Amino acid sequence: MFREVVQLMNRNRVQYVVSGAFALHEHTGIWRDTKDLDLFLPPREAGFALELLAKHGFQTEVRDPVWLAKAHRGEYFVDLITGMSNTVVRVDYSWIRRGRRSDVCGVQAPVLAPEELIASKVFVARRERFDGADISHVIYATRGALDWRRILWLMGEHWEMLLWCLVLFRYVYPSCADYVPGRVWDELMQRFKTELAHPNRRASFRGSLVDDKMFAIDTDEWGQRNLLEEYRESTETIERRPPKVA
Repeated sequence: MFREVVQLMNRNRVQYVVSGAFALHEHTGIWRDTKDLDLFLPPREAGFALELLAKHGFQTEVRDPVWLAKAHRGEYFVDLITGMSNTVVRVDYSWIRRGRRSDVCGVQAPVLAPEELIASKVFVARRERFDGADISHVIYATRGALDWRRILWLMGEHWEMLLWCLVLFRYVYPSCADYVPGRVWDELMQRFKTELAHPNRRASFRGSLVDDKMFAIDTDEWGQRNLLEEYRESTETIERRPPKVA
């Protein structure tokens, strides 16, 4: 089924990259059994892909129009993902262009680059799931041979979450701290020192971007601003569209 989906996407020129277990294996050698094929796409492409899968006999649904649609046949699923649920990280066409061609179930397909893989996992820091170990494994397995400028750009104003993940990497692999270039440590630590020395008293509460359940009391009872709701309301959503090719 996974092979059929990849062939269908390729044949109809859908702009996508494969993520999930396949991307993790590509960059670390770690393999996890999976019933899901994760495809990352810009929102417009996700709408096309959804209708294409429906036309070819899959049961489909838009689970969350902000970031997730699903197609399934039997017990196996295809997740069409346009970004993270908090909308901080969004898939655009640059993610597709940077994908690396690889073998996915016997078919050549673009696989998510390691920089985007890291960015997609930084905010997966919930009580029930934490992807910090995956980030550490990607850095370790690549020996830090990454486009760090790209990673910093992807994280933008949320660079502190990246710093948090890098500190975890340094703790887990203390002899490999140099896998993260010194210039990256210097830049992030200097930013952090500056923020500590000159706190912005008007800065918004950001806990809901990490986990809206663990930080629910802040927005529900303590009067903190809910950035998650604001971000989601202003984000392009997945819309079903006619397939490009019959």
